[in-house]
Amino acid sequence: MQGSELTMYPDASRLRGLYLLLLYVTGGCPKPTLRNERVHQDPALSEKPHQDSANFEYDHEAFLGKEEAKTFDQLSPEESIERLGKIVERIDDDKDNYVTLEELKAWIIRVQKRYIYENVAKVWRDYDLNKDNKISWEEYKQATYGYYLANPDEFPDTADQFSFKKMLPRDERRFKAADLDGDLVATREEFTAFLHPEEFDHMKEIVVFETLEDIDKNEDGFVDEDEYIADMYTKDEGATEPEWVKTEREQFSDFRDLNKDGKMDKAEIRHWILPEDYDHAQAEARHLVYESDKNKDKRLSKQEILDNWNMFVGSQATNYGEDLTRNHIEL
Repeated sequence: MQGSELTMYPDASRLRGLYLLLLYVTGGCPKPTLRNERVHQDPALSEKPHQDSANFEYDHEAFLGKEEAKTFDQLSPEESIERLGKIVERIDDDKDNYVTLEELKAWIIRVQKRYIYENVAKVWRDYDLNKDNKISWEEYKQATYGYYLANPDEFPDTADQFSFKKMLPRDERRFKAADLDGDLVATREEFTAFLHPEEFDHMKEIVVFETLEDIDKNEDGFVDEDEYIADMYTKDEGATEPEWVKTEREQFSDFRDLNKDGKMDKAEIRHWILPEDYDHAQAEARHLVYESDKNKDKRLSKQEILDNWNMFVGSQATNYGEDLTRNHIEL
């Protein structure tokens, strides 16, 4: 829908804004503000055992992604090697004909987060109103809040954290944080960071701030035990707290409030919602480099990867042949 159509059909603008708001509230466009999404922890790259002596199933799923690895059995070894060569060219970001540990790690992370980019691709057209393959803050604001801005009296000010009045400045703040070059126009990567800030290092401070903003009801800049519990449990009058709530109170005392001052500051909130976990992608990238780096120069040539193709892709196939022609999903 073009910007002019939003003026011609205000009801369409209203429906679009309300629909996008519903997506936020229900999690269709993930935002780290829902009670059951506070902690963001990267899962393992594969549920398969990492036993190279038996098979390379773990490595295949780590390098290709679980769903893509399933289809690899449909290709011959020759076709698998050919497609692997095309993948290697994509991994080599600086085009120096070598794959570094950092490039390989970045690729594994992108493959494992493919669903994020697919989500952005699905909603992209709802925001890119002028179809220039970028999304400006004004486009996003018009697509999401256009009807509210034109008819603010129809939306009473409420204390709900998802009210339009509160969401608009919150989104603007997050949009600016994601907009690395400061031009108020988001590329696909920047817009992905806007919708999924928990997945990007430069956005993690905004995730912490938004979490604090959501839970800190007395606005003292900290989260105390009662605020922590209230974020996940509403006690009915006269009811007894269930055991799991008592356990959460113990969790707060033992593991959330690290300096034992009775409240969580921003550093403690970050430790809670963005735990420093085992770096699966880093470990797998190191493993693949170690096993394939024949001349021990700590980087991989295309030939070194193809020589060890069985570890990367085996005799399994992937839909990367199709993916290489997709422009709407940028891995």
